[in-house]
Amino acid sequence: MKIAFHIAFGIHLLSILGVLVLLIISWKKTPRALNPGVLHSTATALVAGIVMVGTWSAAHENEINHMKVGIKFLVVLAILVVGYNQVLGSARNSCCWIQQPQEKDLYR
Repeated sequence: MKIAFHIAFGIHLLSILGVLVLLIISWKKTPRALNPGVLHSTATALVAGIVMVGTWSAAHENEINHMKVGIKFLVVLAILVVGYNQVLGSARNSCCWIQQPQEKDLYR
């Protein structure tokens, strides 16, 4: 189980690093929008974190700090909610039957 824990830990670190790099890259863009890779990296970090929590007791003698795990879970969940709202918001705005007619379309 130690091997599974360390593999999940490496994947978790790489995915969190991916989130940070993608956020830094998107910071300079003029229309500030999340890169879809942020969502994928965050979801990967969430799954790897859940695997790490599940294998913690087999890999370590001491107990896990549930408050620290809960706070990290809430941060990752907040990133996912903001990202999916942005992705779904742009998809909702592109639907023709939901969109309000533009002023130029009214005078055709």
